[in-house]
Amino acid sequence: MQFDRRRLGSALLAGLAALAVAGLAPIPARAADPIKIGFSMSLTGGLSGGGKSVVLAFDIWKEDVNAKGGLNGRPVELVYYDDQSMPAQVPGIYAKLLDVDKVDLVVSAYATNQIAPAMPVVMQKNKVFMALFGTGVNDNFKYDKYFQILPNGRETRLAPSLGFLETAMTMEPKPQTIALVGADAEYAQTVLAGARETVQRLGLKVVYDRSYPPNTVDYTPIVRAIQAANADVVFVASYPPDSVGMVRAANEVGLKPRMFGGGMVGLAFTPIKQQLGPLLNGIIAYDVYAPEPTMKFPGIDDFLKRYQERAPAAGVDPIGHFLPPYAYAEMQILAQAVNAVGSLDHAKIAAYIHATKFSTIVGDVKFADNGEWEKSRALFVQYQNIVGNDIAQFRKAGTQVILYPPEYKSGKFMYPYSDIKR
Repeated sequence: MQFDRRRLGSALLAGLAALAVAGLAPIPARAADPIKIGFSMSLTGGLSGGGKSVVLAFDIWKEDVNAKGGLNGRPVELVYYDDQSMPAQVPGIYAKLLDVDKVDLVVSAYATNQIAPAMPVVMQKNKVFMALFGTGVNDNFKYDKYFQILPNGRETRLAPSLGFLETAMTMEPKPQTIALVGADAEYAQTVLAGARETVQRLGLKVVYDRSYPPNTVDYTPIVRAIQAANADVVFVASYPPDSVGMVRAANEVGLKPRMFGGGMVGLAFTPIKQQLGPLLNGIIAYDVYAPEPTMKFPGIDDFLKRYQERAPAAGVDPIGHFLPPYAYAEMQILAQAVNAVGSLDHAKIAAYIHATKFSTIVGDVKFADNGEWEKSRALFVQYQNIVGNDIAQFRKAGTQVILYPPEYKSGKFMYPYSDIKR
């Protein structure tokens, strides 16, 4: 999600106030001292499902890098605190990490709402900041040491809707009308703004465009209003609780547009897939990984095997396709840069990251000048052939068929949402 520009001023003040945490001048490290990497992470609250899986991915990376001699010949240590999925907790955590714990490097928590509040603190300290799954955070800050791990391309506001809308226009006859809906929150509003740009370009008529409060529990009235608008296409921008609520309400009301889905964060998490089961069939949604041959990047299978072996004991997403590989890749990039530079000079590390194409377990990554991916690889998948709630079906190809982008396409738009029997 993108940090709301209306809240930018208060975030800046909160971040700068957090810098008042006292700290002593850093003591030069001995060669054997660990390199400490600090971060905030949502281990409780609404984002904890993703946050805890990120920590497991980071732990696997730490073991791998330490087995190879660490960074610049020094072992790596992870230092982190629970932000409770509350953005207000984030500035103080990063102030503590930098001023009290004296970490050498910082990376972000998962999700835009948790990334943006850390920015003023990190910028004040002039540190490289690797961010994980944020949308457009640096549009406001324009920080030259910010690097974001999410394959949305340079203009991140467009990615969660572009493939969905361009896929919609492949239907025959072409759709004429669209409904747009999302929470009155940063991510949804940013994505809806991007969707409106593409909708205008494609010539679709908007017959419904509304937002709902983030604390909404009953989505039935919203879906009934959308149904009354009789749109050919329904685009939803939502976070996990909303995504589940909207899918269930659409099923209960009997909403039958020709195409339904969009930037519905959460549907890619295995526990939610298992919970919704066949209710997902026909939905087309934003994603970043699917178990298809086109996504078999070097090292991805080995990582997922090790992650999945440890996931039950860690109590995290048992398959881990959506987020953990990108968390591991983020650390791969940071490690390559630090080792290549041979020091912890953040200006040199940032310059190296800007100039380099990195090979990772999620494919090649090259950053644009704004710290986003130079090339978008946001996926749109259609859920197909889901029977019951057995988790095994989500491990293999065929239930999440890639429709977009063309270079990773592995299936076709098999059937419209309105034709699915659940």
